[in-house]
Amino acid sequence: MKFFASLAFAGSLLTAAAPAASAQRLDSPYHTRFAVDGPVILGLGAVSAFGLYRVQQKSGLTDAELAALNKNDVPKIDRFSAGWYSESAQTASDLLCYPTLAIAPGLLALNKDVRSHYGQILGLYVETMLASDALFTTSVGNIYRYRPYLYGTEGGGGRSGKIATNSFFAGHTAHTATATFFAAKVLHDFNPGYEGEAFVWGAAAVVPAAVAYFRIEAGKHFLTDNLVGYTVGTTMGILVPQLHKVAGRHGMSFMPMQGLNANGYAYSGMLLSKKL
Repeated sequence: MKFFASLAFAGSLLTAAAPAASAQRLDSPYHTRFAVDGPVILGLGAVSAFGLYRVQQKSGLTDAELAALNKNDVPKIDRFSAGWYSESAQTASDLLCYPTLAIAPGLLALNKDVRSHYGQILGLYVETMLASDALFTTSVGNIYRYRPYLYGTEGGGGRSGKIATNSFFAGHTAHTATATFFAAKVLHDFNPGYEGEAFVWGAAAVVPAAVAYFRIEAGKHFLTDNLVGYTVGTTMGILVPQLHKVAGRHGMSFMPMQGLNANGYAYSGMLLSKKL
């Protein structure tokens, strides 16, 4: 059961990718330039590193601070999970999250059109993941929010560690959503309207949702932490590839135009068109 969601996503990508193996090679729907994307990747990496540095500067809770925690201080929307703790749920979230980060981009290589531009796609994947990671590390490095398990009695040595204040927002959920929605978005952009597309998008949504469920059950994050993480991951997974889309392949494009009207007067301007 721990691997069910990841296997479902893997199977959906595998099924969708296989029919395209005999399709004619297409140009990439994305435009990337090392002179532009290289510095962006370096910048995002620097932001992520600084966020991790800020995490290292945080301090854990003292025994007195732990004793003073009261679940009634937790907002009502999150209060139901205050005090929860489960090592098995934490393991399940790890087993869903970490393999998915490799499975999602790996299975894209099974699609012939994606595979012919795989170096570009991998670079775009790194950039997309770093965008999510920069937001995540900046958040946990600067925001102190106590993890749900601190409101109970379990957690062992982790109760006084600095990562005990890293509840906002949910990194596992954010990174998983980034990976799955990136894969679904790329497959769509290379093969819009392919058979089984709805299943792929559905699987892309279910896997990070399953991770979020286990992170709540493990006492690592509250519901709102996961909602924010899910939103960030989904947004980055779709937005970053979209920002690199080649104008006019599938969507809106602007083209210069000029000519003479029926009265013989010259005109010029921009033509807005939609390419299906």
